[in-house]
Amino acid sequence: MGNRTTVNTFLLWGFSSFPDLQGLLFVMIFFCHVAILVANVSIMVAIKLSHNLHIPMYFFLSGLSLSETCTTIVVIPRMLVDLLSDSKTISLPECATQMFLFLSLAGNNCFIMVAMAYDRYTAIHNPLHYSIRMTHKICLRIMMASSVTGMVVSLCIVLIVFNLSFCDSSIIQHFFCDILPVASLACDYTLFQKMILLAFTSFVLVGSFTLIMISYVFIVLIVVKMPSAKGRYKAFSTCSSHLTVVCIHYGFSGFVHLRPKNSDSFHEDMLMSVTYTVLTPLLNPIVYSLRNKEMQIALGKVLDNVSRFFSQMVSKRALNTS
Repeated sequence: MGNRTTVNTFLLWGFSSFPDLQGLLFVMIFFCHVAILVANVSIMVAIKLSHNLHIPMYFFLSGLSLSETCTTIVVIPRMLVDLLSDSKTISLPECATQMFLFLSLAGNNCFIMVAMAYDRYTAIHNPLHYSIRMTHKICLRIMMASSVTGMVVSLCIVLIVFNLSFCDSSIIQHFFCDILPVASLACDYTLFQKMILLAFTSFVLVGSFTLIMISYVFIVLIVVKMPSAKGRYKAFSTCSSHLTVVCIHYGFSGFVHLRPKNSDSFHEDMLMSVTYTVLTPLLNPIVYSLRNKEMQIALGKVLDNVSRFFSQMVSKRALNTS
């Protein structure tokens, strides 16, 4: 790889086309990032502290919140620095590392959503044996398998992309090192390599989405046979939050990574990428907290404990000063 690469650094062009808006974009993205961290950490803390949420569905939700938080940490801090900096260069090893981490975590997110769909199918199909089929040990293995699969696919993609020869332009038309904006800069980016990268991307996005849809087809077949309307409503309500998150996540990701590309599409892809790197991790905890009463109660308890802690700190300081 080193013998054939003549470009050692890239320029993350990102939002440089909008110089007058970079200050506003910095403020908006910064506060979105803070909100993402607060929302997802609150979800994880609420699940950890609430014993009635120690079930597989919330275990996977906690894992998804952690994975999406890490995904934003890989991308957003660098984006914020570039918005304020005149030098937007990134070295080849840093670019490869960012791509590997982002794709690993993004793939992990997809496979966790598959696990959540399977969990809902198992709970609805055979609730009496649910605790036996979805033990904590099995859930941990599923989470580990999701993480390892994401890392393996990401490693394969990174090896293909950074084994290319970058000898012409070094300007990446994006705010982070995504697959196609980087690969399109290579001199020897052939149709065969395009098809291989598309196959890996489709394996993660299309493959995981297909498994989720298969789970929901079986769920619908089971639910429509339920004699009670109340039972049908309860079964569908347990799936509504997850299905909403799936539609948001795969809608944006599929538009960016699976539609036909040309030289003019990277600008649209960059703007659309903001949605699944900034908005989607923010919307997921909001969706689960708004549509789930158990989560609302748990988050309320966390907020009460936090407010009590700060009120005690203030009162102690007041006593010390007096």
